[in-house]
Amino acid sequence: MRDITERRAQRIRDVLSRRQADLTLVINNIHDPHNVSAILRSCDAFGVHRVHLLYTDTAFPALGKKSSGSAKKWVESVRHPDAATLAASLKNAGFRLIATGFTETARPLPQWDLTGRVAIILGNEHRGVDEELAPHVDGTLYIPMQGMVQSLNVSVAAAVILYEAFRQRQLAGCYDRPSLPPDELERLDGIWCDK
Repeated sequence: MRDITERRAQRIRDVLSRRQADLTLVINNIHDPHNVSAILRSCDAFGVHRVHLLYTDTAFPALGKKSSGSAKKWVESVRHPDAATLAASLKNAGFRLIATGFTETARPLPQWDLTGRVAIILGNEHRGVDEELAPHVDGTLYIPMQGMVQSLNVSVAAAVILYEAFRQRQLAGCYDRPSLPPDELERLDGIWCDK
Protein backbone atom coordinates (compact mmCIF):
# COMPACT_ATOMS: atom_id res chain seq x y z
CA MET A 1 0.00 0.00 0.00
CA ARG A 2 1.39 3.39 -0.92
CA ASP A 3 1.88 6.14 1.63
CA ILE A 4 -1.11 8.53 1.76
CA THR A 5 -2.13 11.26 4.16
CA GLU A 6 -4.62 10.55 6.94
CA ARG A 7 -6.93 13.13 5.36
CA ARG A 8 -6.96 11.21 2.05
CA ALA A 9 -7.40 7.88 3.87
CA GLN A 10 -10.39 9.30 5.77
CA ARG A 11 -11.93 10.65 2.59
CA ILE A 12 -11.64 7.22 0.99
CA ARG A 13 -13.35 5.60 4.00
CA ASP A 14 -16.11 8.23 3.95
CA VAL A 15 -16.78 7.84 0.23
CA LEU A 16 -16.80 4.03 0.44
CA SER A 17 -19.23 4.14 3.36
CA ARG A 18 -21.73 6.00 1.15
CA ARG A 19 -21.39 3.79 -1.94
CA GLN A 20 -24.76 2.37 -3.01
CA ALA A 21 -24.29 -1.29 -3.89
CA ASP A 22 -28.01 -1.66 -4.65
CA LEU A 23 -28.19 1.10 -7.27
CA THR A 24 -26.60 0.52 -10.66
CA LEU A 25 -26.74 1.59 -14.28
CA VAL A 26 -26.58 -0.56 -17.38
CA ILE A 27 -24.69 1.18 -20.18
CA ASN A 28 -26.09 -0.35 -23.37
CA ASN A 29 -24.10 0.20 -26.60
CA ILE A 30 -23.42 3.87 -25.84
CA HIS A 31 -20.62 4.64 -28.26
CA ASP A 32 -19.57 8.25 -27.55
CA PRO A 33 -16.63 8.23 -25.11
CA HIS A 34 -17.59 11.67 -23.77
CA ASN A 35 -21.07 10.41 -22.90
CA VAL A 36 -19.70 7.30 -21.17
CA SER A 37 -17.14 9.37 -19.26
CA ALA A 38 -19.82 11.82 -18.14
CA ILE A 39 -22.06 8.94 -17.03
CA LEU A 40 -19.21 7.50 -14.94
CA ARG A 41 -18.58 10.90 -13.35
CA SER A 42 -22.25 11.10 -12.35
CA CYS A 43 -22.08 7.55 -10.96
CA ASP A 44 -19.12 8.50 -8.79
CA ALA A 45 -20.77 11.76 -7.71
CA PHE A 46 -23.98 10.05 -6.54
CA GLY A 47 -22.33 7.01 -4.98
CA VAL A 48 -22.99 4.30 -7.56
CA HIS A 49 -20.55 1.50 -6.80
CA ARG A 50 -20.74 -0.53 -10.01
CA VAL A 51 -22.06 -0.21 -13.57
CA HIS A 52 -22.89 -2.98 -16.02
CA LEU A 53 -21.79 -2.86 -19.64
CA LEU A 54 -23.76 -4.45 -22.48
CA TYR A 55 -21.95 -3.90 -25.77
CA THR A 56 -23.28 -6.23 -28.46
CA ASP A 57 -22.90 -4.29 -31.70
CA THR A 58 -20.31 -1.64 -30.91
CA ALA A 59 -16.99 -1.62 -29.07
CA PHE A 60 -16.75 -0.09 -25.63
CA PRO A 61 -15.23 3.34 -26.29
CA ALA A 62 -11.69 4.22 -25.23
CA LEU A 63 -11.95 6.65 -22.33
CA GLY A 64 -9.30 9.29 -21.74
CA LYS A 65 -8.31 10.12 -18.18
CA LYS A 66 -8.91 13.79 -18.79
CA SER A 67 -12.47 13.49 -20.06
CA SER A 68 -13.60 11.07 -17.37
CA GLY A 69 -11.96 12.98 -14.54
CA SER A 70 -10.54 9.58 -13.57
CA ALA A 71 -14.04 8.50 -12.50
CA LYS A 72 -13.60 5.15 -14.24
CA LYS A 73 -11.08 4.11 -11.59
CA TRP A 74 -13.59 4.74 -8.76
CA VAL A 75 -16.61 3.00 -10.34
CA GLU A 76 -16.39 -0.73 -10.97
CA SER A 77 -17.68 -2.13 -14.25
CA VAL A 78 -18.89 -5.58 -15.22
CA ARG A 79 -19.18 -6.64 -18.87
CA HIS A 80 -21.91 -8.98 -20.05
CA PRO A 81 -21.91 -10.89 -23.37
CA ASP A 82 -25.65 -10.67 -24.06
CA ALA A 83 -28.98 -9.37 -22.74
CA ALA A 84 -30.10 -12.69 -21.22
CA THR A 85 -26.88 -13.11 -19.23
CA LEU A 86 -27.03 -9.52 -17.99
CA ALA A 87 -30.67 -9.84 -16.96
CA ALA A 88 -30.14 -13.18 -15.22
CA SER A 89 -27.14 -11.86 -13.30
CA LEU A 90 -28.97 -8.76 -12.06
CA LYS A 91 -32.29 -10.48 -11.35
CA ASN A 92 -30.56 -13.27 -9.43
CA ALA A 93 -29.03 -10.52 -7.28
CA GLY A 94 -32.53 -9.11 -6.62
CA PHE A 95 -32.42 -6.09 -8.94
CA ARG A 96 -35.43 -4.65 -10.78
CA LEU A 97 -34.51 -3.69 -14.35
CA ILE A 98 -35.92 -0.34 -15.44
CA ALA A 99 -35.34 0.85 -19.00
CA THR A 100 -35.34 4.45 -20.12
CA GLY A 101 -37.64 5.23 -23.04
CA PHE A 102 -40.98 6.42 -24.33
CA THR A 103 -43.14 3.29 -24.42
CA GLU A 104 -46.90 3.58 -23.86
CA THR A 105 -46.49 2.13 -20.37
CA ALA A 106 -43.53 4.32 -19.37
CA ARG A 107 -43.98 6.22 -16.11
CA PRO A 108 -42.37 9.55 -15.20
CA LEU A 109 -39.14 9.38 -13.19
CA PRO A 110 -40.56 10.82 -9.92
CA GLN A 111 -43.16 8.01 -9.78
CA TRP A 112 -40.48 5.34 -9.42
CA ASP A 113 -39.19 4.18 -6.04
CA LEU A 114 -35.42 4.18 -6.47
CA THR A 115 -34.55 3.26 -2.88
CA GLY A 116 -34.47 -0.52 -3.43
CA ARG A 117 -32.31 -2.79 -5.59
CA VAL A 118 -32.64 -1.14 -8.97
CA ALA A 119 -30.73 -1.23 -12.27
CA ILE A 120 -31.52 1.54 -14.75
CA ILE A 121 -30.77 0.82 -18.40
CA LEU A 122 -29.45 3.64 -20.56
CA GLY A 123 -29.63 2.92 -24.28
CA ASN A 124 -27.67 3.92 -27.33
CA GLU A 125 -27.70 7.61 -28.31
CA HIS A 126 -29.71 6.94 -31.49
CA ARG A 127 -31.68 3.71 -31.00
CA GLY A 128 -32.32 3.70 -27.28
CA VAL A 129 -32.38 0.46 -25.25
CA ASP A 130 -31.76 -2.71 -27.29
CA GLU A 131 -34.86 -4.74 -28.15
CA GLU A 132 -33.18 -7.86 -26.76
CA LEU A 133 -33.55 -6.36 -23.27
CA ALA A 134 -37.33 -5.78 -23.57
CA PRO A 135 -38.44 -9.22 -22.30
CA HIS A 136 -36.30 -8.77 -19.17
CA VAL A 137 -37.36 -5.24 -18.22
CA ASP A 138 -39.68 -4.65 -15.25
CA GLY A 139 -40.78 -1.22 -16.46
CA THR A 140 -39.80 1.92 -18.33
CA LEU A 141 -39.20 5.42 -17.05
CA TYR A 142 -39.01 8.76 -18.78
CA ILE A 143 -37.92 12.21 -17.63
CA PRO A 144 -40.81 14.71 -17.84
CA MET A 145 -39.84 17.67 -20.02
CA GLN A 146 -41.50 20.96 -20.93
CA GLY A 147 -39.75 21.94 -24.16
CA MET A 148 -40.07 21.08 -27.83
CA VAL A 149 -37.24 18.51 -27.71
CA GLN A 150 -38.44 15.25 -26.16
CA SER A 151 -35.13 13.79 -24.97
CA LEU A 152 -31.93 14.77 -23.22
CA ASN A 153 -28.39 13.78 -24.09
CA VAL A 154 -27.86 10.31 -22.55
CA SER A 155 -25.23 11.53 -20.09
CA VAL A 156 -27.48 14.39 -18.95
CA ALA A 157 -30.38 11.94 -18.58
CA ALA A 158 -28.15 9.69 -16.44
CA ALA A 159 -27.30 12.62 -14.16
CA VAL A 160 -30.96 13.62 -13.78
CA ILE A 161 -32.00 10.04 -12.98
CA LEU A 162 -29.16 9.56 -10.51
CA TYR A 163 -29.98 12.85 -8.81
CA GLU A 164 -33.57 11.70 -8.30
CA ALA A 165 -32.25 8.39 -6.91
CA PHE A 166 -29.90 10.36 -4.63
CA ARG A 167 -32.76 12.59 -3.43
CA GLN A 168 -34.96 9.62 -2.59
CA ARG A 169 -32.14 7.66 -0.98
CA GLN A 170 -30.97 10.61 1.09
CA LEU A 171 -34.49 11.08 2.45
CA ALA A 172 -34.63 7.34 3.24
CA GLY A 173 -31.28 7.47 5.08
CA CYS A 174 -29.53 5.17 2.62
CA TYR A 175 -26.32 7.21 2.72
CA ASP A 176 -26.23 7.13 6.53
CA ARG A 177 -25.19 3.46 6.67
CA PRO A 178 -22.82 1.46 4.48
CA SER A 179 -24.49 -0.78 1.90
CA LEU A 180 -21.29 -2.74 1.29
CA PRO A 181 -20.41 -5.50 3.79
CA PRO A 182 -17.54 -4.77 6.23
CA ASP A 183 -15.11 -7.22 4.56
CA GLU A 184 -15.78 -5.65 1.15
CA LEU A 185 -15.28 -2.16 2.59
CA GLU A 186 -11.94 -3.26 4.01
CA ARG A 187 -10.88 -4.85 0.73
CA LEU A 188 -11.84 -1.78 -1.30
CA ASP A 189 -10.16 0.54 1.20
CA GLY A 190 -6.85 -1.20 0.50
CA ILE A 191 -7.36 -1.05 -3.26
CA TRP A 192 -8.42 2.60 -3.27
CA CYS A 193 -5.50 3.67 -1.08
CA ASP A 194 -3.19 2.32 -3.81
CA LYS A 195 -4.86 4.31 -6.60
